[in-house]
Amino acid sequence: MAQSNRRSIPASDASVRRYSRYLLFISGLGGLLYGIDVGIIAAALLYLSKTINLTVEETSFIVAAVLGGSMFGSLVAGVLADFFGRKKLMIASGLMFVVSVCVIVLAQGFVVLFAGRLLQGISGGVIAVVVPLYLAECLGAHTRGRGTAIFQFMLTFGIVCAAIVGWLYTRQAETAIALAGNNATLIRAAQNHAWRGMFLAVIYPGIIFFLGAFGLSESPRWLLLRGRADEALAALRRSTPEEEAQTGFGEMQAIAAERREAKATGGAGTLLRRKYVVPFVIACVIMTCNQTTGINSILGFLVIILKQAGMTAYRATQGDVVVIVLNCLMTLVGVSLVDRKGRTFLLRIGTAGIVIALAAGGSIFLASESGRVDVRNKLEAAENGNTLTFPVSASTLGAASDTNAPMALTVLYSYGHGERMASVVSNEPNPVLTLAPETSGDRSGLQIHRAFYGPVPSQRTGWLITACLALFISSYGMGPGVVVWLALSELMPTRIRSVGMGISLVLNQGASTLIAAVFLPVVGNYGYATMFYFWSACTVIYFITAAFFLPETKGKSLEEIELYFEGGRP
Repeated sequence: MAQSNRRSIPASDASVRRYSRYLLFISGLGGLLYGIDVGIIAAALLYLSKTINLTVEETSFIVAAVLGGSMFGSLVAGVLADFFGRKKLMIASGLMFVVSVCVIVLAQGFVVLFAGRLLQGISGGVIAVVVPLYLAECLGAHTRGRGTAIFQFMLTFGIVCAAIVGWLYTRQAETAIALAGNNATLIRAAQNHAWRGMFLAVIYPGIIFFLGAFGLSESPRWLLLRGRADEALAALRRSTPEEEAQTGFGEMQAIAAERREAKATGGAGTLLRRKYVVPFVIACVIMTCNQTTGINSILGFLVIILKQAGMTAYRATQGDVVVIVLNCLMTLVGVSLVDRKGRTFLLRIGTAGIVIALAAGGSIFLASESGRVDVRNKLEAAENGNTLTFPVSASTLGAASDTNAPMALTVLYSYGHGERMASVVSNEPNPVLTLAPETSGDRSGLQIHRAFYGPVPSQRTGWLITACLALFISSYGMGPGVVVWLALSELMPTRIRSVGMGISLVLNQGASTLIAAVFLPVVGNYGYATMFYFWSACTVIYFITAAFFLPETKGKSLEEIELYFEGGRP
């Protein structure tokens, strides 16, 4: 008892401020790691497939592995957080991140690389559930909006850090490749060093997060659910001023007493009550729609998208940095407005901007892609056994347009299972398409699935797509990016919060994984415009949900929100 009394001694205001900053710093590092998980692959894709033999599907799986791992991590994180506590799960997620980086850097083939990315995703999935949950349960009603939004800001900052790391290593690699001349060994070494160095550079914040989580207190609401009232009050006093701590503790005890009373009379047995079902469904719709905007696929394939739009590799990585820095800056705007303007206001503005940006981007790509012609028959006629050598020029393929722009031949092909993509531009030093089996013993026949020939998009097209993506990322950063974690943690009642957050995040990551896995096959077969239009249509549903079904939770305690969904009581 003496130990519990010592823990209940009120902390000074200065001590509360110091601990709150520490709590936000460590929790923010969790967001940083989640952002790194998403963003680090974008530039690495430029070199990864050149040093490790990967099919188109395997390349998509490497991108999607983080999202699939995150889906699994989200599924189990809620249950484990209820059993072991929030703090222990944060420590475990930091350890998984550090180990995953080591596995990726040492990988020599698809299986090990996929396993490392999967573990990295599991770490991110646990972080995505536990850190917002922990912040929501530790911070007061008037600081929860800004505090939880810091998690999203650090997530976007993590993507910025990943983009800057990618840009620096890309510049270094391109310089080394230029100096290597035609030395294939030196070129391969530069490419290999580039993508491995990108991953290794981000291990340090993972180590800090892992070690720093040991210094945090456990969630007061989790402690109270475990009957450890004195420890719960002590944890609350450590992160909030005394008056607010006492008020919050009283509300927590009242809700807990009501739950015990309902359980004693047989009224707490069902989870099909309005207070559970309505917020759960709204949160699930929001979390699913958040990924069907295409956010993770756009961030993961951003460099590839910009290259397809007509930019060089170096310009594409620069555009990647610009777009992602803008995301970070607009997230700061959202953080400053979320407790002033409210959650629904930001979500409406943000989703409306996303719809416009994606529709415009789809139209630009459609105009560019409409100039392509199908030349599959010409390539099939030129096959020799199961190999193909085909010069790319106006004399062999004709003029697909009346412009003077360089022409590009893009082929989707396979030997047996596993589609691959090859592209040749007419102004290259030796514009010849060469297709052959990877090994001499491979007797599988060559199958050409798609072959398009058309003008390379101009720099103007590239900058127009960049502008559309800038509007997209600005709208997302200010609206859904800030609000989604708040909506997830605030809407769920205490009894189902951790499990409910886990389930809704499974839907979130499931949608993200599916979209990332089919991205390259879809754009290879049907073009980039198809994906942009699909994302735009899905975001319309997001806007309707935010405009008509999401209640405003600004300035309300978690207990007040729970009472609202139970029957509209203040």
